[in-house]
Amino acid sequence: MKISKQAQRDARQLFRGCTVNGVLDEARVRQALALLSEKKPRGYVEILARLHRLVKLDVAKRTAKVESATVTTLEQQEAIKANLAKRYGAGLSVSHAINPSLIGGLRIQVGSDLYDGSVKTRLDKLAQSF
Repeated sequence: MKISKQAQRDARQLFRGCTVNGVLDEARVRQALALLSEKKPRGYVEILARLHRLVKLDVAKRTAKVESATVTTLEQQEAIKANLAKRYGAGLSVSHAINPSLIGGLRIQVGSDLYDGSVKTRLDKLAQSF
């Protein structure tokens, strides 16, 4: 669906209004959606679609998925969370999962950024080089 420039501007303005100190406020997003669906301005469906995309991208940017081959200790989890908070700022949601296929190391994904220090990836790269 093609979105008009005015709808894009309106959605960005709504999105900026829903952030508090650089962090998206869920209550404000719900309030903006209710107001938008109540008033139904021109092109409101396009505005809703663009706002949905902006919110989805922001949530992905604020979510980190950490995979390891073995169980990580609480100290390791806190260290990983602290390092990610330094890089990506406060308000980051971190989830830890075990993936035995990694063989060793960590794989961290934050939004579209991927940090892969797993043994499996190193072995795959080595196999490709031959």
